[in-house]
Amino acid sequence: MLKKVNYEVKGQLAKLLATEDLIIENKRVPTASFDVDRRVLTLPMWDKASATVYDLLVGHEVGHALYTPNENWKLRYPEVPLSFVNILEDVRIEKLMKRKYAGIVKTFHMGYKELSDQDFFELGENEVEDMNLPDRINIHHKIGKFVDVPMSEDEVYFRDSALNTDTFDEVLELANELHEFMKTQHTESIKIDLPFDGAEMEQGGGSKVDPIPSEDKSDTFDSIESESSDGEESEEQESGDNSDETTGFPPEFSDSPIGGEHCDFETITDKLFSDNLENLNDKNRNTGVYDTDYCTIPELNLETVKAKNVDVHKHLDEEWIAQQQHYDNELLKEENKYRIPMNLYASVDNEYRLFRRSAQKEVNYLVKEFECRKSADAYARATVSKTGVLDCTKLHSYKYNEDLFKKVTTLPDGKNHGLIFVLDWSGSMSNVLKDTVKQLFNLIWFCKKVQIPFQVFAFTNEWNRGDKKFDEYGNYRGYAYPKDHHVKKDGQLYIEAQFAMVEFLTSDCKKGDLEHQMMNIWRLMSCLDQRGRWDSSVYYQCPSRLSLSGTPLNEALVSLNQIIPEFKKKTGVQKIQCITLTDGEAHPLKFHKEFKSRQGNEQYLGTRSAHGNVFIRDKNGRTYHCADAYYDLTTALLKQLRGRFPDVNFLGIRVVDNRDCNSFVRRYVDYDYERHQTIMAQWRKTKSLMITEGGGYHAYFGLSSSALNSDSSFEVKEDATKAQIKSAFKKSLSAKKMNKKVLGQFMSYIA
Repeated sequence: MLKKVNYEVKGQLAKLLATEDLIIENKRVPTASFDVDRRVLTLPMWDKASATVYDLLVGHEVGHALYTPNENWKLRYPEVPLSFVNILEDVRIEKLMKRKYAGIVKTFHMGYKELSDQDFFELGENEVEDMNLPDRINIHHKIGKFVDVPMSEDEVYFRDSALNTDTFDEVLELANELHEFMKTQHTESIKIDLPFDGAEMEQGGGSKVDPIPSEDKSDTFDSIESESSDGEESEEQESGDNSDETTGFPPEFSDSPIGGEHCDFETITDKLFSDNLENLNDKNRNTGVYDTDYCTIPELNLETVKAKNVDVHKHLDEEWIAQQQHYDNELLKEENKYRIPMNLYASVDNEYRLFRRSAQKEVNYLVKEFECRKSADAYARATVSKTGVLDCTKLHSYKYNEDLFKKVTTLPDGKNHGLIFVLDWSGSMSNVLKDTVKQLFNLIWFCKKVQIPFQVFAFTNEWNRGDKKFDEYGNYRGYAYPKDHHVKKDGQLYIEAQFAMVEFLTSDCKKGDLEHQMMNIWRLMSCLDQRGRWDSSVYYQCPSRLSLSGTPLNEALVSLNQIIPEFKKKTGVQKIQCITLTDGEAHPLKFHKEFKSRQGNEQYLGTRSAHGNVFIRDKNGRTYHCADAYYDLTTALLKQLRGRFPDVNFLGIRVVDNRDCNSFVRRYVDYDYERHQTIMAQWRKTKSLMITEGGGYHAYFGLSSSALNSDSSFEVKEDATKAQIKSAFKKSLSAKKMNKKVLGQFMSYIA
């Protein structure tokens, strides 16, 4: 049974052989093709090919990519059949590949031996000696070591000359010479077979050939040639019509046979090789509904993607003022004269101040842990050098110690750090939003204390919904559609116009402004957290543009391709940590794809979901596979970001319920049973976990919502018993131990 081919490894092999960073695409296509302008090599998915045969075919196609020029040689040699050039060019490029890579000689030998054993050229049905000369040249140079190929003295010249061609022009000249030789042979065979003076001639076996008048002889051959040239001419015109499109190898190097040629010039081995290559594709292989697709990352317009920090809080301030004014105006009405005037936000603002005060212990621990780890890292990279000054404390040891000079320890400067937070603002976050925002605020206060630049973005589909539309009669007609974030292109991920990265907080603000903005976010969070609760202390509504939405996490990861360089350029930091705070997986993402209309052959740009047999391809041509699972696209996008930004740590913080923890861990440890059991034991003990290299992150932290909300302070009633005091003390120590363990693991990545 054939082993499963690793297409990514074979793609890397093709890049190495080509000695350039080609873009490799593995698709279910009948033949390979090479886009010279875009440098894209498309390889069929030869499922039934062994590893040796696959390497042979990859080496062959790379040879075309390296040495076969993209030119329309038909203008110079209009009568030469394409199959002649194909056969001779195959000989040349394989010779050059063997010359360049000595190790590939064995691969070609073993690969063609395997194809010969499989009767790839169907020699069981076609006698070699009955084939025309180009076919025998093809057989000789591909599997001639395993099959006897008869040749006349005149034919040996073309066989050997094919191996001596070094340039493509030499191939064309030899193909033209071969064509002239074939025409001469064909003419002579016609003259020999024609009867004389209209007399009947008997053939072996008693069959008779009708005489052909002498005046019609030339017409007969001319008609043959005209048919051939007409076929070539129409093919040339057809290829000329598509000259603006570069979708593969030049047409003259197609593996398909030439239509319209006379049967005596037709090559069968070229067609058989092409057909049997196509048979290596397993047509019954279940790869899902769609073929392999490659998606690129779009260049977004950050002006439309990002909601600026100033605009966001201006909008919030206006909303708070408007709602307070509306409440105050309602009090002036007669029916509300007994209602008590109140500040709608007083209770929530007081909760924020209490939390800020209580969070200082945890923030101080973060600062301490960060400074300790940073110092340890600095001393680990310290260098010690000697000076020319004597160390008087060592003079007494001069008889047995030669090292009597003072030493200087040099500590390298620490790296500048920066943090980018990506906050999930989806509907499913409503139950854990308060705990998540608390954890976020702790990290923001930590950043302010150690003077680390930061940005906080919330991803949402609500901010960009636009203004309400009304018709001429004042009737509501939905929302005005926002501007697109990018130009739509075939094979490119599609970021919907409603998506936005809302900049909640930034280190650019002054201390007073930051405090005001954090209180705004607290008000917003409290409104969403307590919505519909009977004991709610919130007396205002959430602004519609900042209400919870879907989960465009994948769109947020795509936008980080431009946000990270912008942040790095603006702040000048050397080491960036990108932290995602979420409670679940992203919703699906689409990409643009050209389809043919059902009515005809017209192309239109549609979309399909980016999962299944899809690869994400970055600007450098690296590909990241997105499998069938709905969460695999997020993993692929994170791997793409890590490949593009190797100096950035991508960390995930996931708020997990007890009931979901088991499936969450199993999914992101790739169903490794032993690893799953180890992590679950940690969860049961501390209600927290860390999965290294989980889901595309450098580290994926799982935190229980109850753990985030736990209070580690030691509080008991005045009349508490010894047992109650013991229980409260034990609970306090347990919470502190758990929090410090999680924070310590987290800071090991930050510092």
